[in-house]
Amino acid sequence: MNVRPPRGRTVATSLAVVAAAPMSACGFGSDHSSSEAATSASVTSGLRRPGATLRPRLLGRLPAPVQLPAAVSLPGGDVLVLGGLSSADASVPAIVRVRGGRGAAAGTLPVAQHDAAAAYLSGRTYFIGGGSSSGSSAAIVEVDPGGATRPAGSELPVPASDVSAAVVDGTAYIVGGYTGTAPLDTVVAFRPGSQARVVARLPRPLRYASVGAAGGRLIIAGGTSGVTAQRDILSFDPKSGRVTRIGLLPSPLTHAASASLGGTLYVIGGRSDSLTGQTRGVLAVDPRAGSVHRAGRLPEALSDAAAVAGAGRILVLGGRDATGRARDEILRLRPGP
Repeated sequence: MNVRPPRGRTVATSLAVVAAAPMSACGFGSDHSSSEAATSASVTSGLRRPGATLRPRLLGRLPAPVQLPAAVSLPGGDVLVLGGLSSADASVPAIVRVRGGRGAAAGTLPVAQHDAAAAYLSGRTYFIGGGSSSGSSAAIVEVDPGGATRPAGSELPVPASDVSAAVVDGTAYIVGGYTGTAPLDTVVAFRPGSQARVVARLPRPLRYASVGAAGGRLIIAGGTSGVTAQRDILSFDPKSGRVTRIGLLPSPLTHAASASLGGTLYVIGGRSDSLTGQTRGVLAVDPRAGSVHRAGRLPEALSDAAAVAGAGRILVLGGRDATGRARDEILRLRPGP
């Protein structure tokens, strides 16, 4: 059985943050920040804005139920699903390749891990950080298309689980996380062939955030700070190194999946502070205005799933339902009337 902190709670067991390179300047720009009242008006306005509604369909099933996996979309439409927690809340080492609606074993991670991030860079998949029975990991593991693994030659500045990541212009940005004793407020940049380094700071430590790339920026929605789910929608600009608040979610949300499609970030499922507070909602976030509109509903309330975009659709893989069960569904979300 894997031993891990309760989701969304801060428990004492971690290391200190050490940047491998000087940090870029970051902060809240007044041009993007706003009062809660003003941003709430933006949310209300956003709910009426036109935009793609995503229609769900059950596409297939994974070989086994899994929650908190990492996933990447590969060229050609296949998806790799890596690690996660089993129905028994134990870390799993599985690498699963999904083709169409079918998932099949494709390899094994060096160590069973959950709460990791993944990124596809330079023709390779990278499995980043994660947690296990022995604690949080700083490892970055390279996974080739056939499922073989090897060390990437770089590590995170500190061990980190509960992380989220997205790729902008060939660089993966890893957001927040948990060292095992302390939550993190960092944005870490990783590019193959160079050392991972802290490039920005969030306004507060954040775990389980919903993260995606849209409009040349990293969009960070919700997540857990301390033991409290958040509403903030943040934007990180890799060129300036600045983190700014651009909007608010309609309600606090954590443990949500996310993927970008057609220049819009979709925030999928998630939950409140309660372990049984899962939602069916799909929200669309305008990456420039920060406005939000409802963009569909999942067949069932779900948190802790993975999501990837490609070929005009989003796949949602695994997750946790309101009864605490891990799920094995592969859902396809596609724009529709």
